Amino acid sequence: MALSKTTLDTDVSVHSTFASRYVRASLPRFRMPENSIPKEAAYQIINDELMLDGNPRLNLASFVTTWMEPECDKLIMASVNKNYVDMDEYPVTTELQNRCVNMIAHLFNAPLGESETAVGVGTVGSSEAIMLAGLAFKRKWQNKRKAEGKPCDQPNIVTGANVQVCWEKFARYFEVELKEVKLREGYYVMDPEKAVEMVDENTICVAAILGSTLNGEFEDVKLLNDLLTKKNKETGWDTPIHVDAASGGFIAPFIYPDLEWDFRLPLVKSINVSGHKYGLVYAGIGWVIWRSKEDLPEELIFHINYLGADQPTFTLNFSKGSSQVIAQYYQLIRLGYEGYKNVMENCRDNMLVLKEGLELTGRFDIISKDIGVPLVAFSLKDSSTHNEFEVSDMLRRFGWIVPAYTMPPDAQHITVLRVVIREDFSRTLAERLVNDIQKVMHELETVPCKVCARISISGDGDNEQHGAVVVKKTALETQREITTIWRKFVMEKKKMNGVC
Repeated sequence: MALSKTTLDTDVSVHSTFASRYVRASLPRFRMPENSIPKEAAYQIINDELMLDGNPRLNLASFVTTWMEPECDKLIMASVNKNYVDMDEYPVTTELQNRCVNMIAHLFNAPLGESETAVGVGTVGSSEAIMLAGLAFKRKWQNKRKAEGKPCDQPNIVTGANVQVCWEKFARYFEVELKEVKLREGYYVMDPEKAVEMVDENTICVAAILGSTLNGEFEDVKLLNDLLTKKNKETGWDTPIHVDAASGGFIAPFIYPDLEWDFRLPLVKSINVSGHKYGLVYAGIGWVIWRSKEDLPEELIFHINYLGADQPTFTLNFSKGSSQVIAQYYQLIRLGYEGYKNVMENCRDNMLVLKEGLELTGRFDIISKDIGVPLVAFSLKDSSTHNEFEVSDMLRRFGWIVPAYTMPPDAQHITVLRVVIREDFSRTLAERLVNDIQKVMHELETVPCKVCARISISGDGDNEQHGAVVVKKTALETQREITTIWRKFVMEKKKMNGVC
């Protein structure tokens, strides 16, 4: 949830053009109005404002699903008034959630017997799933340390510096040290060898990512498992692995079935996945699956009878809608293995079309990998005059939302653009995007570089006037300086626009 921040402090009223036929008085912007207004006016006022939002289909920054079939939309609307937590009142919804958990557990090769039930839960998204998995690891580690008479007040998790911000949230909120493996140029995921070197007796788990948000690359979970197994034998520890498969969990099983990253590896104790990403459901659903009952401490599970029956629950939220759970079940039975495989293969094919189109321009280096989440991360070969932030900004004129960002330490001097390929991103759109990027590059070539001019005015000119010797910057130094100034400019612009 974003913190509340207003955008227009100068005007405290909301005005509507079309709704004026229903109401002439302005509405207060930040206070509840004193009187009611017609439903048509309320609808039109809100609808007019929402038109200024970006087009979700053209939001290439997001992994989140933006299109579902009309039949599923109907199911969502029919169940939007059901509270997921009311298990006794809505037993079928609870049953569908349990079916989803078991289907996903089998997809991840959980070691289940013929009639054994999987251990897992639906969540609001992967952020909540990661919080729950992290709590389970922390509690298991604490219980073991207490039983051994050892201190248990300094837990840590080892991750790569490329982890999503929800891991930082978990570490801060639940008082766990986050030990990050730094990146380096050309290698933008966690190095398993360096990760295992950072493991100590206080490490509650090592978190690997199946599909880095930076470049879509899958981390080598099998190598991590092998190296950690060896270290555990040498030290007597039993440090486990959690796989953050938020993006890749619904990709790898279908187009890379032989890739070992899941419960086939003995140290993998829990996996999270986002149903609202490549699980093909609208935003608001994630899943966390445990290897076995022993990996989820019983004391974390609450048994309540608040609504009339025993309800075992392990969530950070209580009330939430049932729609996304039902939508996930719809997708699993509607598409089946064959359908998901077709969707993921099509996303991969469209990713290759976009990648090849960008390579043919001769202007970009491709940072992403062919094997991984279907996305294209790319950077300018020559950023001495214009940079990736300018390209991102100008693409918005064509309706495209393409993020530009710098890599985490120690690769922060690398700036990339990233296009996420979702189910609703067709080959036609990929070709159109390449054409629009070429238009942007051509337009940038015809305008002066304001950033470079600013550097020239504030830098070398003064030295030349005083007769000082000017040391020519290397291309890398120039790129870093331009990127720093442009980032500052973009952040200042965002602050002015009230963007959190």
